Amino acid sequence: MSELINEQKTKRLIALDVFRGATIALMITVNNPGSWGHIYAPLRHAKWFGCTPTDLVFPFFLFIVGVAMWLSFSKFDHKLTPAAGRKILKRTLVIFLIGLVLNMLRPVAGFGEIFSGLRIVGVLQRIALCYGIASLLVLTLDKKKVAWTAGIILVFYWLLLAATGGFEMENTFVRRFDLWLFGENHVYHGYGMPFDPEGILSTLPAIVSVIIGYFSGSLITSEKDQKKVVKKLLERGVIFVLGGLLWGLFFPIGKPIWTSSYVLYTGGMAMLCLGVAILFIDVLGYKTWTKPLVVFGANPLFIFVFSGLVAKSLVFLVRWRDAAGQIVTLKSWLYLNVFVPLAGGSQIDGSLLFALTLITVYWLICDILYRKKIFIKI
Repeated sequence: MSELINEQKTKRLIALDVFRGATIALMITVNNPGSWGHIYAPLRHAKWFGCTPTDLVFPFFLFIVGVAMWLSFSKFDHKLTPAAGRKILKRTLVIFLIGLVLNMLRPVAGFGEIFSGLRIVGVLQRIALCYGIASLLVLTLDKKKVAWTAGIILVFYWLLLAATGGFEMENTFVRRFDLWLFGENHVYHGYGMPFDPEGILSTLPAIVSVIIGYFSGSLITSEKDQKKVVKKLLERGVIFVLGGLLWGLFFPIGKPIWTSSYVLYTGGMAMLCLGVAILFIDVLGYKTWTKPLVVFGANPLFIFVFSGLVAKSLVFLVRWRDAAGQIVTLKSWLYLNVFVPLAGGSQIDGSLLFALTLITVYWLICDILYRKKIFIKI
């Protein structure tokens, strides 16, 4: 999605590139520990309700998608032209299909079982759907109607869940809807029961996370005085965070079902972080340290997909049985025999070192692409 970033604007505001690069770097890091059983608390998702630093990563990425949409759609005068429609449809389908293919990369007994237990949705699929639907909304409605639509989505989602079983995993309508739509064999099972944190119904409020980014992009480009941009972002960020916390008293903040309070809270946090980044980088001029993150953000979706392929390969492609007949994956072998010893025998430090090593390798790849001015469009 690199081409979504208008070059002129990102030259003026390096903070946008830095924020995007930091988000994708953290997104990959938290997805690639050496062991899922040994992770430092800030790098864990909240089990259900609550919001850790890791829970900010995905909504931050959707926020950046929204900012990029504003910059990209300026060439279509923010209207749904045939060219814009083709672009949106193509990108939505491509990103969704890549996510689906990644889900196919898992151990199966034969070709016929590839689809029998295939998870339909996932992170890339949610990005695709949020991008596609949000794009249609912002290009067909004026700003006031988009804002009203976003508000209606959040309130409707809250009332729907409250009226159909509540907000806990087992009884929430989010889970029941996905089970009805996909079937038990085609959703995520990592919560101890069939439940998909990137399901279809919970994608509705996630669309609003993109819309918040879209309006923030409008603010950034419409105001020439960067100090005023910072002031407005910080003011609105505080309002959104407080609004999310207040709503959280009735509809708890939580990523798994992407609650409406979570949308406001994380959207506000994104505005605060971007505002602070603009202040220090573009207003005060502290730019010398930014290049590593700018490099990381130049090919965000490519490197995210590539990291997913590597992760799948380390677990599913290269594996063998040890003397006791237990399956050993290349990832587990590297973690236990290389990274834990390097970390002085600490499993949790070895797990973090594994993730940091991978992210360093990915940065080197991004740096090569950046130096050669190669920007892979997805």
